[in-house]
Amino acid sequence: MMMVIRRLKLTKPHHLHLSTTTKTKTTVSPPTPVDQNHLLRVCTILYQQQNSLDSRLHVSLSSCTFDLTHEFFLQVCNSFPYSWRPVYRFFLYTRSDPLFSHSSTSFNKMLDVISKSRNIDLFWEVLQDMAKRGLVNDKTFRIALKTLASVRELKKCVQFFRLMNDNGFEYSLDTLNIVLEILCKDKLVGEAKYVVLKLKEFIKPSEVTYGWLVMGFCEMGDLIEASKVWNLMVEEGLEPGVQVFEKMMETLFKNNRYDEAMKVFRTMRVMRKDDLSLSTYRLVIDWMCKKGKVMLANMVFDEMLKRGFQEDDSTLASLIDGLLARARVREAYKIARGISRPEIGVYHALIKGLLRLKKTSEATQVFREMIRRGCEPTMHTYIMLLQAHLGKRGRKGPDPVVNFDTIFVGGLVKAGKSLEATKYVERTLSGGVEVPRFDYNKFLHYYSTEEGVVMFEEVGKKLREVGLVDLADILRRYGEKMATRERRRDRPV
Repeated sequence: MMMVIRRLKLTKPHHLHLSTTTKTKTTVSPPTPVDQNHLLRVCTILYQQQNSLDSRLHVSLSSCTFDLTHEFFLQVCNSFPYSWRPVYRFFLYTRSDPLFSHSSTSFNKMLDVISKSRNIDLFWEVLQDMAKRGLVNDKTFRIALKTLASVRELKKCVQFFRLMNDNGFEYSLDTLNIVLEILCKDKLVGEAKYVVLKLKEFIKPSEVTYGWLVMGFCEMGDLIEASKVWNLMVEEGLEPGVQVFEKMMETLFKNNRYDEAMKVFRTMRVMRKDDLSLSTYRLVIDWMCKKGKVMLANMVFDEMLKRGFQEDDSTLASLIDGLLARARVREAYKIARGISRPEIGVYHALIKGLLRLKKTSEATQVFREMIRRGCEPTMHTYIMLLQAHLGKRGRKGPDPVVNFDTIFVGGLVKAGKSLEATKYVERTLSGGVEVPRFDYNKFLHYYSTEEGVVMFEEVGKKLREVGLVDLADILRRYGEKMATRERRRDRPV
């Protein structure tokens, strides 16, 4: 099914601002220290007598000496993060103390515990109590809507807004947008859309509201629903923000709908020319290079420079990766040499592209160059190079003593991982059974110790003796990286 995105009317540019501000601020006194012995005694009583009669529990708590403060109540809630009964019964006990009154913070903490235990009836009862007391704030809305939406209590989600309105918390677009942000980030986009449409009579959605829905559906990969919300927004005379445009393009690219993504980009260039940013160009250039359209990517890159945007390493890394995918090594090197202080992404693009062309020696030379220029390799760097030199499933070396089996499989045995080594060897020796990938990541993790430093130094010497200089340098460098702080400080850069 082809997605139809209607053309936007040319109106005043409007950015999608996703930051929100809270309406109310609750002043909370500095927390007082809690006696851990008193806390342990109270929590023990609450746990052991959570099913006892109220009278018996209250007598036991009254006989226990402790200072009832807000911090003490919060610590009790932290002691039972997924059990509502001890927390709620302690809450009922605290109501008998005339010198203690709950705040929004303590109510929200208890509400969070009840929500995690999925006691929806009690959860709704506490919400009503908070509304009558006037202790509801933005955090209450977040907890309430997230919990009710996650259990598909959609009518209660709408009813909660009406309940708050009846108790003095008027319908607010800012509050709705805060709730939508939480729901969409937790992949509860369908529930968020339901709430927006049901409250439309009371709260008129803005471009921020629709923007969260579009980006939420895009994150879920539901382009049909995303386009429906997009078109609904346009019909109401609202414009998608730059971040919404970029999210839509990114989702179309990920779903192999390149032509439609470029239509969105062209629409943005015509209708929202002044709102184009570096991130927009970076996104388009990156996906053009992934699709092998390097010439078009260069044209977009030139346009970006003409519009006054400064080139960044991420965009240049995409161009390098695209050029190397087309075996244009000289041009890729030319771009890399033009960068004064390349970031690790540029080196990774070079290494990955060269390894794809089976140029392991050149890739290792780039590895040496990045170290020389002060760019520290990551675990990903080492794994890429090891897989290139030794293969993802291991490769026999020319020397019977120093090869993959003796270093890596034998290293697993030495590290105490005999079972993993045995499984790998068994599948290697069995005819017709596919050999599994060797997990270099786990192997390097096992030897990320001082013992590994010595081991990598010895292996590096042996590899150098049999002519495997590149592999020796990679392992030796990793050993140096795992050295203690004192050795690392003394190591020449």
